[in-house]
Amino acid sequence: MTKRLISALCLSAAAMWLAPTQAAAGQKVHCTVILDAESGKALHREGTCDKGFAPQSTFKLPLAVMGYDAGILKDATTPRWEYKTEWKRPKREQETTDPTTWEKDSIVWYSQEITRRLGKEKFADYARRFEYGNADVRGVKGQTDGLTEAWLMSSLKISGDGQADFMRRFVNRKLPVSNEAFARTEAIIPQFSAADGWQVHGKTGSGRMRTKAGKFDGDSWLGWFVGWAQKDGRKVVFARLNIQDWKSEEPISFFTRDSLIADLPKLVK
Repeated sequence: MTKRLISALCLSAAAMWLAPTQAAAGQKVHCTVILDAESGKALHREGTCDKGFAPQSTFKLPLAVMGYDAGILKDATTPRWEYKTEWKRPKREQETTDPTTWEKDSIVWYSQEITRRLGKEKFADYARRFEYGNADVRGVKGQTDGLTEAWLMSSLKISGDGQADFMRRFVNRKLPVSNEAFARTEAIIPQFSAADGWQVHGKTGSGRMRTKAGKFDGDSWLGWFVGWAQKDGRKVVFARLNIQDWKSEEPISFFTRDSLIADLPKLVK
């Protein structure tokens, strides 16, 4: 294989991850994928589930696994970190936060404190070993810092298929971390009740899309809901993604979450 061909293949692979988030600005994208957690069989799959997009706050789930495995996070209420005014976060984030409220209220600065404590090398190593999406936590030069923003409309990308695959490895404890890291992460992920006795555990994520020039595209928003659900010993993993124009005060991720919770019992029969 010539050097030119190798280079072309590398560029093509990079484009697969970098282009979707930019090209999708202003366009409508939907994905729903549900897998049987044990067998991996696809119970439902529709839409654009093979293209990578920013994980946004769904990354708080793998980040919790990293934090517990590294000993930065201790249990459901430890550590409790005080908010600092220099972080200039929205009013809803200006509170003392522990691991449970971090996941429930989706507190960005708490995520950033975890990655700062991990450091660049360890953070990147976890992303690679988790095989999480494209595992690129370098950030975008001149736009976003890799250590504290890689997952926020930046370099890190994951598809709906990738989200479901990661969740399956998480619930089956197939990641290279301690058993305590799995159990403690499971304990802090928000839980919801669905029809027919299903219990749904998952994390939302939302953010404004970027144009090809890297600028925020005003009305085009991304919304994720990713997690697992169980009933009578049966377990499934899922990912739902919506990208569309969004002008409601309610985050698009809440719409995505609520629609998945409503749909899931019908989709897995």
